Amino acid sequence: MGMAKKIAAFGIAKKVYDEARKPHNQAKIKQAVQKVQERRNGKRY
Repeated sequence: MGMAKKIAAFGIAKKVYDEARKPHNQAKIKQAVQKVQERRNGKRY
């Protein structure tokens, strides 16, 4: 059963990686990271 979990996890990771490489998804990721950083920097005094 352990090998099946590893294969499934690898398949999911590959799908996420492939989607993250697409330019329009990279833009979404950058915007989300920037938004999180702004929130974190705004709370510091």
